[in-house]
Amino acid sequence: MAYKTIVVHVNSSADTARRVRLAAQLAALFRGRLVGAAMTGVSRYLTMDYATSMGVSMAAECMDEARKQARAALQEFERQCGTLDVASFESRLIDDQAGDGLVLQSRYADLLVLGQANPDEAMAPLAQETPEFLATNSARPVLVLPYAGHFEAPFRRVLVAWDGSMEATRAVTAALPLMQAAGKVSLVVFNAGRQPDAHGAEPGADMALYLARHGIEVEVSAQVTDIEIGSALLSHAADVDADLLVMGCYSHSRFREIMLGGATRTILQSMTLPVLMAH
Repeated sequence: MAYKTIVVHVNSSADTARRVRLAAQLAALFRGRLVGAAMTGVSRYLTMDYATSMGVSMAAECMDEARKQARAALQEFERQCGTLDVASFESRLIDDQAGDGLVLQSRYADLLVLGQANPDEAMAPLAQETPEFLATNSARPVLVLPYAGHFEAPFRRVLVAWDGSMEATRAVTAALPLMQAAGKVSLVVFNAGRQPDAHGAEPGADMALYLARHGIEVEVSAQVTDIEIGSALLSHAADVDADLLVMGCYSHSRFREIMLGGATRTILQSMTLPVLMAH
């Protein structure tokens, strides 16, 4: 199993170069194709009514400017791929907002790489990173990078957040290639006694055995905490010096982009390391 098609979100953000660099490292590691996807936002905010109200000429100018910015971002992506000696890559210019455009692109990829929203960066809303929306709507796993910090692939030490859920199971399966390439893998279970039906007599042992059959040796830790699970995960990640967190993505409503589970919301807002999520 490997990631043969990796899609990375490309825009005018200062964080794009870091995303592309890490995505390129993954593409090289798995001998896959790297796809840079840039969305214009045109289809979302330049509706026919809007174009009519503002004037066809002005609407055309806005569309041209949006596409110009997207093309510029893709040109920088291509330049960076050249300096990184990426063996196989392509650019895609998509008339859509970032969220919906990336959801569509994820259907034809193995992994989607995007960034945490940077509160200090002023960008048009439809061009911003949308990790909350993508984490719950993407057909494939998403790898979200924090807006601050330096990260390299392959990851050295992976931390798996295990609670026995379907979402966590999908995240673990999606992360198998990254764990197989890692130096160490740790699995943590919080408050297993509060979910007796989700774990056996030894919480985490069944998943550790599953991973062992994939050639992955795992250190299992069962812990009890009274703090919010997202915060506990970030604290434990620092304790074990993890450089990747693998976890399921949870939501409590059909309005999934805004009604995330508590741990998911905490991680996406306060992440200190890359996080691979699956819903």
